[in-house]
Amino acid sequence: MTNKVELYDTTLRDGTQQEGISLSVEDKLAITERLDQLGIDVIEGGYAGANPKDDEYFQRVQSLDLKHAQIAAFGNTRRANVDAANDPTLKALLDTNAPVVTLVGKSSEYQVKDVLQTSLEENLAMIADSVTYLKEQGRRVFFDAEHFFDGFKMNAEYATQALRVAMDAGAERLILCDTNGGTLPSEVADIVKRIMEDLGDDAVIGIHSHNDTDTAVASAIAAVEAGAFQVQGCINGYGERTGNANMVSVIGNLNLKMGVEAISKEQLETLTEVSNFVSERVNRSPDQFQPFVGSSAFSHKGGLHAAATQKSAQAYQHIEPSLVGNSNDVVISELSGRGNIVHRIKEMGLADDLDDAAARQIVQHVKDQESKGFSYEGANASFDLVLRRALPNYEAPFELVDFMVVIENRRRSSFGTGWRKDGAEHPMLSEATVKVRVGEEIMHTAAEGDGPVGALDGALRKGLVDAYPELSAIRLTDYKVRVVNEGVGTGAAVRVVIESADGKDVWYTVGASTNILEASWLALTDSFEWWLFQNGVAGK
Repeated sequence: MTNKVELYDTTLRDGTQQEGISLSVEDKLAITERLDQLGIDVIEGGYAGANPKDDEYFQRVQSLDLKHAQIAAFGNTRRANVDAANDPTLKALLDTNAPVVTLVGKSSEYQVKDVLQTSLEENLAMIADSVTYLKEQGRRVFFDAEHFFDGFKMNAEYATQALRVAMDAGAERLILCDTNGGTLPSEVADIVKRIMEDLGDDAVIGIHSHNDTDTAVASAIAAVEAGAFQVQGCINGYGERTGNANMVSVIGNLNLKMGVEAISKEQLETLTEVSNFVSERVNRSPDQFQPFVGSSAFSHKGGLHAAATQKSAQAYQHIEPSLVGNSNDVVISELSGRGNIVHRIKEMGLADDLDDAAARQIVQHVKDQESKGFSYEGANASFDLVLRRALPNYEAPFELVDFMVVIENRRRSSFGTGWRKDGAEHPMLSEATVKVRVGEEIMHTAAEGDGPVGALDGALRKGLVDAYPELSAIRLTDYKVRVVNEGVGTGAAVRVVIESADGKDVWYTVGASTNILEASWLALTDSFEWWLFQNGVAGK
């Protein structure tokens, strides 16, 4: 196994092929800079000549002051029976001015004959001619052997020949692609070893695995253990169909489990932040259960686990969370003992102000609140505020005076999808009026929204922006409602959980009431208040 691994990130290309993901040029540039800071070696920017957006990206990325990463452009080998110098795809690759060109070519006999519909000999010529031509133009060339593992299992000699042809033409990396994602890690390891034996020491092998069998990361690790030098993947495992190898987990395992310093210790400590940053850019809620970086990756709910973790941080977790920029979280519920709460008090540095008697009172408060419909198990930020509000010197950064929400039908409104009556559309309007006290001043604001929560959010931001302009960083990323005591009709209590993010952290807040707007307001204001304390804005 090599003691150095090259990280090749394809979030901007293969990652965007996952259903529901679309990135603007600004998004792609921002992610590029963040991946460079993380220590990614090669960033695949997109498909050369495929669309105006990728063309603009390749033009603008040249102005970025990247410290480490090189940009790669992705494209096919030349077309069948077309001269390389006249091939439009190769021209588009050169026009990107990317220092690295990643060529994808067929390495499966079945794919060549039935999909590409050309001869095996012509396909090999397409690979050789394309690599040779691009090398002559001064580019580094990587060869992605598409459908390699499936092709190898069908015709090992031809699949290997495709690699040898690319290598002899000057390809610096030979990437074995499990394009359909159906090869298991043990097969990957075996085939990588056989390829390295066949091609010799001059071959520099990479791995590109898909997650259709939920083993993409395991396959990447198996390939590295078998001698692969480059690993391709996407942040958070985004990608075609069920996704690519999760680059976050790949990095965590390489650095912390395999003794391979893929990135520096300092860069590793930003891994959680990078994961959340990319989640926001692709407009996806972060996976709270994602290994290494999820907000619940190091959570402890059971009293025994929580108590043991207080005695030894490693009792029920495989690494120290701070190594990847994450943190412990003891889940608070009606089943929680005092030990769970004491643990969180100590973590927040409040032990000098909240003694054992205060902890017992908080336990009772939590139980009382949960009987009303609250649940702190999935709302870490709201529970942190429970602790802060128990402090003898607690001062709220803002206080509600009152709010009012109006939902009505207006022809003039541009919000909402509306409804039809007699063929005419009547959009719905939500408007919120909020009064909040900040210090001695009362702010009275109003805002419209495409729903009552959006209107409340807009009005509250207006009221707080002068005192706390930093709040503009907060984005509400998810909103969930659950009826707590079903079966009592309209008098049932509802629980609202709001997920918020700022590009660095993700947090959850909860509200409960028989009135859904009050429950929403409680969760919304908790989100803002928690962020102000967490970022040192409140309590200065």
